[in-house]
Amino acid sequence: MKGMSGISLWLTIVIAGVLTFATRLSFIALLERIKLPAWFQRALRFVPAAVLSAIILPETASRNGALDLSLHNPQILAGCLAVLVAWRTKNVLVTILAGMAALLALQAVLGRAGL
Repeated sequence: MKGMSGISLWLTIVIAGVLTFATRLSFIALLERIKLPAWFQRALRFVPAAVLSAIILPETASRNGALDLSLHNPQILAGCLAVLVAWRTKNVLVTILAGMAALLALQAVLGRAGL
């Protein structure tokens, strides 16, 4: 790697790891001492789904760097199938496998059709 020695690289990795660990530990230690209201604790259960949606939705709704909400977008179709599988099975692994299989199949089919 140009511009960064091996020691600098490892030091950066270790510091990033320590900071990540400290950040996560601070929430665990803080929440152990502070009693949060019940409504707030219930709301926290939705944070992982909200964060995952915020990461996945922009990638699903775009194609070649532009917004594409058409049925020619294989990510939209595979995402819809994955949502249905998740709803019916409640199984994360099955949902991921079904979504990825659908995406690969749709990319192959739509790619051959020139869409």
